[in-house]
Amino acid sequence: MKILLKILFLLPLLLGVLRPSAQNSKLVGDAEQTMLKATQYMVDTVSTNGGYVWYYMPDFSRQWGEMEAYKTMIWLQHPGTISMGHLFLDAYRATGNEYYYQSAQKAAAAIIWGQSHEGGWNYMIDFAGDRSLKQWYNTIGKNGWRLEEFQHYYGNSTFDDDITSDAARFLLRMYLEKLDPSYKTALEKAISFILKSQYPNGGWPQRYPLKYDFNKEGHPDYTSYYTFNDDVIWENTHFLLQCYLSLGEERFLDPIRRGMEFYLISQDGCGAWGQQLNMDMKTAGARTYEPAAFLPSATCENAMLLLKFYQYTGDKKFIARIPDAIKWLEETKLPADKVEDFRDHSTFVEVGSNKAIYVHRKGSNVKFGSYYVDYNDDHLLAHYGGKCSVQLDELKAEYKRLLALSPEEVIKDSPLKPEQFKGVGSPQSYYDLNRYNFPLKVDEKIAGEIIRSLDAHNRWLSKHASISHPYIGDGQKQEQTEEFASTNVGDETDTSPYRDMTDQDYISTGDYIRNMKMLINFIRESKIPGEMQKSVK
Repeated sequence: MKILLKILFLLPLLLGVLRPSAQNSKLVGDAEQTMLKATQYMVDTVSTNGGYVWYYMPDFSRQWGEMEAYKTMIWLQHPGTISMGHLFLDAYRATGNEYYYQSAQKAAAAIIWGQSHEGGWNYMIDFAGDRSLKQWYNTIGKNGWRLEEFQHYYGNSTFDDDITSDAARFLLRMYLEKLDPSYKTALEKAISFILKSQYPNGGWPQRYPLKYDFNKEGHPDYTSYYTFNDDVIWENTHFLLQCYLSLGEERFLDPIRRGMEFYLISQDGCGAWGQQLNMDMKTAGARTYEPAAFLPSATCENAMLLLKFYQYTGDKKFIARIPDAIKWLEETKLPADKVEDFRDHSTFVEVGSNKAIYVHRKGSNVKFGSYYVDYNDDHLLAHYGGKCSVQLDELKAEYKRLLALSPEEVIKDSPLKPEQFKGVGSPQSYYDLNRYNFPLKVDEKIAGEIIRSLDAHNRWLSKHASISHPYIGDGQKQEQTEEFASTNVGDETDTSPYRDMTDQDYISTGDYIRNMKMLINFIRESKIPGEMQKSVK
């Protein structure tokens, strides 16, 4: 009886903890209204057929993705159309408002429109078609000095920057959200593309179908190489893992296993990895400022993934050579007088000698400029840092932690372990992305500031956008100056992006996504547990 009385006494206090205050409830309501108004502006005024680029002039006279875009174009890379689609689904789950789901449908329609007949995607989609896109590549793309991936029209799809795998992941989310069969065809087409493009040894190329037609300054076309750069192999493996978890099909297990095992067969005898390997499994270069070298950053990241694969499989072969990677990373640390802030390794390490090598450039534009490599760390590239910070201590700590666990403890959370699903509903209704990290705790002050920063036109305007020189033709200056050795952009003919440090305002999809994420997190923190889940059932 005393226990019952104590529970009854404490119940109002417990409910007070769970129930938002009147002030907090008003702020939650204001947050939801702000989110809706901002989204309506982005969907109804900013989008092109449901898709987006990264930045817009407020009068829409110019717009940019990673480079300047035609008005008929949308961009897929983060923070473009795919990220906007993910955000709309997040907002739908947080609020239950069907408008967000409809906005996600529009983004999905744009993405499906741009899907190649093979099943993948390029960086951007041009609704004016291939003729317009080829003209863009022949003008704006060709003159982006540091953006060599845009200097040639391939006509195929890319895994670079998580383009194809994240587009496929978004379609997977759209299908799973309501088990809507209308998304199954495009999703299956994307899955088949990723499966078909995997090499027998488990690796993936950067682009597919394979092309070999862009040899630049004596450098062979690298897009068919086995590619780690921008997590190509991991993101494809990751996507197939998500398919296995949510769709539950045996066909995904072999490509997942081969994807994981590629990390083993590609590790060099010294313990390191490069960003690309050629068809002979030798470390290879890519863009002209990416020499055939080992990368401390890629080595640490790949070693951390091997620890993850050990937790997936319990197979110790995945951690057998972690000590080799750690040893190599320790041996290639920069001398104390070469360390800059926390950047304790060079970006590139010479194969064979383990010497730090550095990339530089000379000239004014893509037509007459060039990159070269030496051992000198002066005048490093601004657009591709010559030094990097490596999480070596974290790698050592995680390796040590896993070694101390029993085999059962290692694989207890493995997505590959056969076990009964014990969640609510079915696995097909579950999806957890956590692709981009935002603060989970957003207090009332931060939420209020975001709400008040929405302007009278329902825009979150921002400054210091990444813009570019307008296209005016090919470069003319031939002198091999070092004026642009450490700048993001060359002369006035260089269409590469650079940061606008003036007070000019821009519409930014990245800022919209960040503000929306913050308000979504505020709403999630403020609502009674279970309330959001009920709202989207």
